[in-house]
Amino acid sequence: MSNEVGRQELLVLGDSHSPVFNHPLFQEKFPNMHFNVVTVIGATASGLENPNSTTQAYPIFRAALKNTAAKHIIVMLGEVDTGFVIWYRAQKYQDSVAAMLNKAITSYSRFLAEINSAFEVICISAPLPTIQDGNDWGDIANARREVTASQVERTALTLDFNRLMQTFCAQNDIRYLMLDSVSLGEHGIVKAELLNHNRNDHHYDQAQYSRLLAGGLAGIIGTG
Repeated sequence: MSNEVGRQELLVLGDSHSPVFNHPLFQEKFPNMHFNVVTVIGATASGLENPNSTTQAYPIFRAALKNTAAKHIIVMLGEVDTGFVIWYRAQKYQDSVAAMLNKAITSYSRFLAEINSAFEVICISAPLPTIQDGNDWGDIANARREVTASQVERTALTLDFNRLMQTFCAQNDIRYLMLDSVSLGEHGIVKAELLNHNRNDHHYDQAQYSRLLAGGLAGIIGTG
């Protein structure tokens, strides 16, 4: 804990993509800040309002918010929604993808508005899908096998999700870090350089992702 003395806490709430904030680049770029990362694997925007959520992300995040000394709260959710949950629920409940997208947006928006009443919130755009069509490798790909949407379709939905959340944040005085333009490559899918070197890992390459995030955050909160 000694290395945290005298440094301003910045609380990060997110899914399995959030540990990128533990990358050494953040300590280098923000020497006066301590990134307190609270990760809930599999957390979704859709499930925040569900008391029976498997991950119980909402009470975990609420507990972290209650105990933090941070002024800024970074929130990054949505990849699990646009890559899996929205499609799965549309199939399961025989409803439209648009309706499931709207539910996710509504749930996420309410959560951000709730936090924004007491903190300065920074919402991060959801990472673009990296799991390619027909992949049968890795636990995540296997778990999402029931979803038949192509990578291009999943990417398009992620772009829609991010644009809608960006609009909500702009209308509610919440800062938003949009990374779509620097993440989208040719053919409507993620840039190859963002892919993890481990083909079984659907998370972005941590060095590349941390560089994008640190650059964007420096423009929002400075460097401490």
